[in-house]
Formats: sequence, C-alpha cells, structure tokens
Amino acid sequence: MSRSLRPTIWECTYWADPNRPITWGLVSGAAAAAEAPEWKKVSAKRFGIKDSMIPDEAWNVLHRLRSRGYDVYLVGGCVRDLIMKKTPKDFDIITTADLRQVKDTFSGSAVIVGRRFPICHVYENNSIVEVSSFNTYARGSTSNQIYTSKSPHCSKNDYIRWKNCQGRDFTINGLMFNPYAEKIYDYFGGIEDIKKAKVRTVIPAGTSFQEDCARILRAIRIAARLGFNFPKETAYYVRTLACSVARLDKGRILMEINYMLAYGSAEASLRLLWRFGLLEHLLPFQAAYFSSTRFKRKDKGTNMLLVLFSKLDNFLAPNRPCHNTLHEALVRQPRDPLVVATFALALYLGGDMSLALDIGKSINRQHNTGFSELLEPQVWDDKHLVGEVQSLAVSMRRALTEMTDEYFVANAMAKIPQAPSSDLVFIPLQAYLKVLKLIECVQHGKKEHGYEPKRDGNIDYHDLSYGTPAEVRNVFTLVVFDTLYPSNTENQQDLASNQDSSNKTNPSNLD
Repeated sequence: MSRSLRPTIWECTYWADPNRPITWGLVSGAAAAAEAPEWKKVSAKRFGIKDSMIPDEAWNVLHRLRSRGYDVYLVGGCVRDLIMKKTPKDFDIITTADLRQVKDTFSGSAVIVGRRFPICHVYENNSIVEVSSFNTYARGSTSNQIYTSKSPHCSKNDYIRWKNCQGRDFTINGLMFNPYAEKIYDYFGGIEDIKKAKVRTVIPAGTSFQEDCARILRAIRIAARLGFNFPKETAYYVRTLACSVARLDKGRILMEINYMLAYGSAEASLRLLWRFGLLEHLLPFQAAYFSSTRFKRKDKGTNMLLVLFSKLDNFLAPNRPCHNTLHEALVRQPRDPLVVATFALALYLGGDMSLALDIGKSINRQHNTGFSELLEPQVWDDKHLVGEVQSLAVSMRRALTEMTDEYFVANAMAKIPQAPSSDLVFIPLQAYLKVLKLIECVQHGKKEHGYEPKRDGNIDYHDLSYGTPAEVRNVFTLVVFDTLYPSNTENQQDLASNQDSSNKTNPSNLD
C-alpha cells in the first residue's frame, strides 16, 4: 500500500494551574493519511437516547460515584449501540476516581480484576457493571505518538477524555456519553463511521493490530454483529496480519470465538473469517469443509454449515453459541433427513427412542434438497431406523472427540493446500463432557432418568446462558428442524407476526 501521507503538528494547551499554562506537543507524523475528524460534542437527544434506555444497575453505579464528586461517563460499545438504537449487552463506565476509590464506594460489592489493564467489577442486582478509571488508562499508556489532530484549543477535561479514547480499538467504540449533561463526546469520527457502517481503527490499522492482534478478532466480531464493512486500510491489515492471532492465549481466542458465534452473528462471522484468511487458523475443521466444497462468499443457501448457524442466529441473538458436531458427522457420512430428524427428537426427548420414532415417521414435510450432507429419503422400518440413528450418534461422538484432540485438528489442515498448521482446540473439557452425555443417551437408546422435556418451544434465555440440558436440547432441535425443513412463505409471515414459536418445537405440527 503506497500513499501520500501528510504529517500534522499541533499543540493542545490547557490550564492545570491558572498561573501556569502547560503545552502538550502532539505529533501525528506519517500516521494520518488525511486531516483527522473534528472533535464533536453532540446532544444525546439527537439520537433519541432516553434515561430509560440505561438499566437501573448502571444508573446505581453512576449515581453513587457522582455523589462522591467523581466525573462519570458511559463508554465504548454501549454508547455505539444506544446511538444505533440497539440494546447493549453491557454498560461500561469510566470515572475520574481511582479503582481503589471505586472499590471503597461499593464496599463489599466490588472487586478489582485484571493486571495489565485493571478494572473494577461492581455487583448490582445479580449483574456486573464494569468500571474503569481514567488514571489507570493514563498509567497504562505506552504510546508516544499521537495519530490525529484537533481544534486548536481544548480544556483539561477534553484532553483527558481524548487521551483515553485514543487508546481504544475502533472509532465507533471511542465514544463517551455523559448521561447527566446528555452529551456524547466524539474525538475520532465514531459517529460518522456509524453512519457509514465502517469499522475503522482509531490509530493506523497496521500499528493498531501489531500492538494488539486481538483487535483483529474484535474487528471481525463487530463487523459481523453490526453488518459493517472495513475501510480499505483496515481490511488490508486484517488479512495481512491474520496469522498473528495464533500468538494469542488460547483462552482469549476461545472467548472471542464464543462472542462471534453468539448474539445472532455466527453465519456472518464465519463468512468474514473465511474471507480474511482467519478460519484456517481458528476453526480448521470448518475451514477444511469450506475448502473441500469450494465455498464461495455469495453462497446463500447450499452450504449446510452456514444454514445451521443461520438458523441458530435466529434463536440465539442474546445468548451462547453451540458447537457444530452434528454437521461434522454429516460431512463424514451423509444421512437420510429422517435419520437426522429422529436423532434430534431423541435428543430432545432425553433418549426416548420409541416416542422419537413415532413422531419422526409422522413428518411429511419436504426436506431441504440443496445439501450434499443429506441423502434421498427412503422408507425405514423401526429396527433399521433405530440402528441408523444410533450410528449417527456414534459418528457424532467420534467427531466431537476428534475436535477436542490436537492431533486430529492438525490433520484437518492437511486438507487445505498451503494452509498454516493449526492445533488449536476450542471446546473446553466441561462442555465436551456435557455434550457427550447428551449424545450417549441416544447412542444407547436409554431414556435419561428423571428427564422431562420442555412442554413448549419458547426459549428460556436465562437457562440457556447457563447451558441447562433441557434448554440446550430445545434449541438444538429447533435449529435442526429449521435447517432440515425450511419454513414456507406463509410460515415465515407467521413468524414475522410473532406467532407462538411453540409451533416449531412441537413435532406434531410438522405433518
């Protein structure tokens, strides 16, 4: 990438002492390709932001810190989401108080966590509100270069806010909101990038991603969740520095992958990971599948893995992801759609194979014929259908075991010519054992003792967030049936009108 870069030099003067001006010489050097955006202070009313959009837990923390004389702001993604009229998944606060002062303010209900960039977790009504300190960010700053310019005069508070935002990852996350003054502070053009649907780094993308390669994964996650694009510079360095994410701690990668596959953006995340050369580093089994099927980015309905995740997105927008062991088993050995449906029903019913057979054989809806993982349907007697369902369970168990084994993960990469080797395993042991237990109920054809399936198809997102077996079974079955038997136009209109979703879970409604 060759560009004409024009350096800018400016001074920001504020009065720390009324008798002594302090001048900050800030140099952007060759980092800015054009004039940086103008600093803006925008009324929150312009975006229709109301007090009621901020939860009580966040207000309680804001009020108590402010009552002690500290300045407080909402910061980061929650401000972005409020502007976009989305419901933030959490509300982060930054304050002029030290973290020790924050902890003292909430004595007994706050704890300081983290080493490199410590924050304070404040516990409010079974929720956690994250509070950071301007002082922590100031001490943790290692950058000697400033990559932007601004208006010629700024106050001390402006400088402190600006300096903090300059250390953030993306312009759309570099926003601060004072809910008492009803002002949003935008020092890096975040509001304009929201309007343009762009994920742009605050400092030059190459520098930003080299400083913290986890920002590459966050860029993918945010773009997928919001449906945003990358500017050319950001896109170039996401692709060029993709291999650097392998240096991250596995726990950190697992957290980012889980975030990507949650919040209704799993399909979009997989597409972006593949497009920018990250999938083979992070999810080698899925990368091998895409490679073997010669997947094209514009594919909208013939890739079963993406359809499965698309259906998952429809149900799990605010909650946890799940693993795709079923799909890996079907890639290895395609199955009759009735076999897959009966397996899902048996799992939903806690291993009650007899009832699963009765319901499954009553299905007369046309299955999706666009997937190579599904065979043409045939007529089965009960004995052979049970055998096929249990064989699928064995195949799923084998696939799950191999997806947690570094040797098999590394071998999966051999299917992708010139791909980097990867032995990363992202399924934690606890999750592996939990899923294995569900599969074994079907494999052995024995109903789980004391298990009762849900009586309706409504998703309890609280239970799902904790991975309760009944809710995992429920959502798994919803996703499988929506993938196997796509709704017709009339059904889609019914769903759009918020028709009771139990119609989709009650197997008797499939005939």
